[in-house]
Amino acid sequence: MQTPMTAKTIQETHKPFLTTVMQRGQLTDIYEARDLTEIVYRTMRDLLDKEAIDRVSDELEKTAIAPDNNATPDNLVDLWKDTNPIVGWLSRVRPPFTTQGALGIDDALFLRRIEQEGGMPATTDPMTVVKAVFVATKAELSAERSQEIADSLPGIIKTMWESA
Repeated sequence: MQTPMTAKTIQETHKPFLTTVMQRGQLTDIYEARDLTEIVYRTMRDLLDKEAIDRVSDELEKTAIAPDNNATPDNLVDLWKDTNPIVGWLSRVRPPFTTQGALGIDDALFLRRIEQEGGMPATTDPMTVVKAVFVATKAELSAERSQEIADSLPGIIKTMWESA
């Protein structure tokens, strides 16, 4: 994980969301929360078609609240969008992975990606982190968008989303 001295600065308006992820996910700092949230979101986007990705993005952008009347809001859509431009582009041109087939993402692969891509700290585990991100995210989305995401998730992961 990155340290605060070398990490990209956390936007003030992301801090409440990331603090929720940090506390519920049993993480040691807000930078771990940000990095792992991005990995969870990347894995979720791999299961969604590009139209669903855009609908989630639109909702996360609309939930932004400016910190004061003169400020431009920084919103959660910044976390939803992939920081890796190549991966972001690929998610726009390839079909979504499903829970079926050789390239499918099942429960085990979903959790393994979070653990391996995110550099899971010893203080927690992938299920705890995923649940924390789900709780924080569902609070920002409509019931319709939440159901759309649930319909794309595999077994245990879907149950975790629904119970978040």
